[in-house]
Amino acid sequence: MGSLSFEKDFEPSVITPRGLVPPGLIVNGDFGEMMRLKISSTPTTPRKNLNLSVTEPGKNDGPSLDCTLMNYIDTLTQRINYHIGYPVNICYEHYANLAPLLQFHLNNCGDPFLQNTVDFHSKDFEVAVLNWFADLWEIERDQYWGYVTNGGTEGNLHGILVGRELFPDGILYASKDSHYSVAKAAMMYRMDFENINASINGEMDYSDLKAKLLQNKGKPAIINVTIGSTFKGAIDDLDVILQTLEDCGYTQDQFYIHCDAALNGLIIPFIKNMITFKKPIGSVTISGHKFLGCPMPCGVQITRKSYINNLSRRVEYIASVDATISGSRNGLTPIFLWYSLSAKGQIGFQKDVKRCLDNAIYLKDRLQKAGISVMLNELSIIVVLERPRDHEFVRRWQLSCVRDMAHVIVMPGITRETLDGFITDLLQQRKKWYQDGRISAPCVASDIGAQNCACSYHKIDYIIA
Repeated sequence: MGSLSFEKDFEPSVITPRGLVPPGLIVNGDFGEMMRLKISSTPTTPRKNLNLSVTEPGKNDGPSLDCTLMNYIDTLTQRINYHIGYPVNICYEHYANLAPLLQFHLNNCGDPFLQNTVDFHSKDFEVAVLNWFADLWEIERDQYWGYVTNGGTEGNLHGILVGRELFPDGILYASKDSHYSVAKAAMMYRMDFENINASINGEMDYSDLKAKLLQNKGKPAIINVTIGSTFKGAIDDLDVILQTLEDCGYTQDQFYIHCDAALNGLIIPFIKNMITFKKPIGSVTISGHKFLGCPMPCGVQITRKSYINNLSRRVEYIASVDATISGSRNGLTPIFLWYSLSAKGQIGFQKDVKRCLDNAIYLKDRLQKAGISVMLNELSIIVVLERPRDHEFVRRWQLSCVRDMAHVIVMPGITRETLDGFITDLLQQRKKWYQDGRISAPCVASDIGAQNCACSYHKIDYIIA
């Protein structure tokens, strides 16, 4: 596990950014508190497009630049507590402490472990973050290589590229419920791709994996293991996959495993020792703006140091070697991640994980008692429910929807008060949609399983059983 932690909750002091917030709006010097107080009394309608244009100085007869920004900030502030459908942790009030860094151009170009020829980078912070995750995922510091990416997609692109370089004729295997960036990687790298069936809860169908591994015997396997599927939060069982490879006759020099742990990579390690380089995996990636929280998209990608030579190229222009996807990288994000990891610590993460899991169960139980079809996977904070019938409701709560399903992702910033507000609103709207029971709710058994479906047919079937 990582070594950076403080024996207290994450409560950094907040410095209000100058020039953005009028002094009269600050409550006890806390901009975050000001935002929360405004939310309770503001409308819940989705924001409209601003229809902005760039104007020449002195020729703009509309609102001033600062006024436009303030209106934009005010609109976002009103909507914060209705952002429950996507995996973004918005609890990072320490942004104000780090705001002075915006006056510098910080570019982490090239290998994180090699210093730049210029001083405006944050590679010291980047390596500290990488070391923390190396400890968390159990790989010795002299045995790994990694970097802070621009997000989970870049991490998947990099991890799969490492596998492709190790096995140029390898076949990429991924479940149908894996992130869309995996199929994108196959297309970009022109790889042979096998789409593996998924069970109804979103987990990989291991029998289908076995059949396709045997069918392609003789070619190396590059397997994407999803540690928390995008929509249902399902976890592919790494141990079962490893056993399946062994049963099919694949030795460790014939496969490469990339773990896409975009959301769950900071949840699972505090519950179950599942993600570890002590097992024969090749790489792990997370999204830093998800469970950890960061005001800009980012991620962490770690692989084995022995693999990276296949990608590394010396670039004389930057006096370094480069094995990254993006080359130039945002130097601010490692500092935000370092600050959060150091201030929150493992104790803070354990509290966040427990609270989110408890709140997910709370939401699932309340929806179930209200007669709403709902599903929650084990070790998941993603609550899947029947799709609301009204587009306005979906937009108000910023829900993600697929087929007849929607989901709520119970992130650290989502309180039970927010969940109660969502449930109350949903129940009121359902009375209108289904005319107080005169119209039946749809059957979603094919999406979330008969045992989770509360339609009239399956409800009766469940009572009889």
